Amino acid sequence: MKLLIVDDSSVVRRAIERDLSSGEITEVDQAENGEEAVRLYSLKRHDVITLDITMPKMDGLTCLDKILQINPAARVLIISALRDRATAIDAIKRGASGFLCKPINADELREAFQLLLSD
Repeated sequence: MKLLIVDDSSVVRRAIERDLSSGEITEVDQAENGEEAVRLYSLKRHDVITLDITMPKMDGLTCLDKILQINPAARVLIISALRDRATAIDAIKRGASGFLCKPINADELREAFQLLLSD
């Protein structure tokens, strides 16, 4: 399984990779902005994407739209510091598979990841 982690913070990217490292994941790519994420996704078609919203160059919601244009069935888990309900609803309506608010703990992340895989 290929995982793409998209966040402008390298600390957050490493934490997500550490928390999700399992036998299921065979390849992990990281992107620090939406532009890089769209480029990587178009090349590798990752099985699951974790995606921040607030990033430079291209925000996460625009990135989500572009990834879903490439593959409408893409599984995208939004992980954002934006805690307002309207943002979460907007992300889900746009096609995100799930939404977590930062800070997240490892158990919460793993549970959301497993739910994503079961869909």
